[in-house]
Amino acid sequence: MLQKKILTIVGARPQFIKCAALSKEIRKHFKEIIVHTGQHYDTELSDNFFKELNIPSPDYNLNANLSIGINQIADIMLKLNIIVLHEKPDCIIVFGDTNSTAAGAIVAAKNNIKLAHIEAGMREFDKSIPEETNKLITDVLADYYFCATPTAITWLSDMGIKAHVYHTGDIMIDLIESFRNQIEANKAILNRFQIEKKQYVFATCHRAANAENKENLKQILLALSQITIPVVFTLHPRTKKAIEAFELGHLLQSKNLIICEPLGYIDTQSLIMNAKVVITDSGGVTKECYYHKVPGILTDKQTEWVETVNEGWNFQAGPNAEKIVDAYHNFKTPGFRSNVLGDGSAAHKTASILNQLLNH
Repeated sequence: MLQKKILTIVGARPQFIKCAALSKEIRKHFKEIIVHTGQHYDTELSDNFFKELNIPSPDYNLNANLSIGINQIADIMLKLNIIVLHEKPDCIIVFGDTNSTAAGAIVAAKNNIKLAHIEAGMREFDKSIPEETNKLITDVLADYYFCATPTAITWLSDMGIKAHVYHTGDIMIDLIESFRNQIEANKAILNRFQIEKKQYVFATCHRAANAENKENLKQILLALSQITIPVVFTLHPRTKKAIEAFELGHLLQSKNLIICEPLGYIDTQSLIMNAKVVITDSGGVTKECYYHKVPGILTDKQTEWVETVNEGWNFQAGPNAEKIVDAYHNFKTPGFRSNVLGDGSAAHKTASILNQLLNH
């Protein structure tokens, strides 16, 4: 029997991580075609992720990183449609909530191809957030829903979506478990920045709501500059450009700040695992610090990973310097973690379900 074909769409760091975990399981049952939309902001860093995580080389690269917003979605759709018509996949897989995700969902629907959404059902309930509209578009058009948390299943049910909804756990946890030995043994990154375990803060900021809002960005940078121990701050290109445009560069001059370029996967995980506290607006990092049992202070006004907040591992301060600094000084590490994100078997569960759905 001719092997059925799955087309997997990736375009940003969290999607590379999810693809790294899922691809080897998918290829046990299907022929996989990987399309890299090129949405990622740095081609060299993108290539390094593929090498570091042993992701099969993309079969196609759409180079859509020069456009933004609706133009980027349109660019991806037009280029992706040509590939879909040529490859004729039996199913398209999309991850999360990026422009690549929404574009892939629309192309799948318009070509009457089954769509599987990994990390389905997540909501922030604010349509002004680009990621939120991408989630809504994708879940309305999807055929198969793979959910990281029970809350996601509830939110889908509230929309009337109850068929082909599966609770698999979070696929990003699979990769942490796969690379755990390398992450724990990685001393080089601590030596590079001359920092000690649990004696520094790890920080990221990249969401448009913060990076493209002068007051929000100012508040976050003020908070980082007021923390007395070293703060390793990975500077996203979008944030770097905004700091220059808003003339906020003086807030990066504090002696406690260690500014660096975005790092590879293992270095990032090592810095999260060994940090005293993580300060972030990244949904991926929110989950990762929870799983590593490291307190997280969230600089976004809302989060879809509500369980991590409810259990006390993450605190939602928003882009407010006073609240961020106060949370840093007064954070009480909870004694309980339910491990709501799963046990590292999400990729196996997902591929097995797709095998049953498409091959049987």
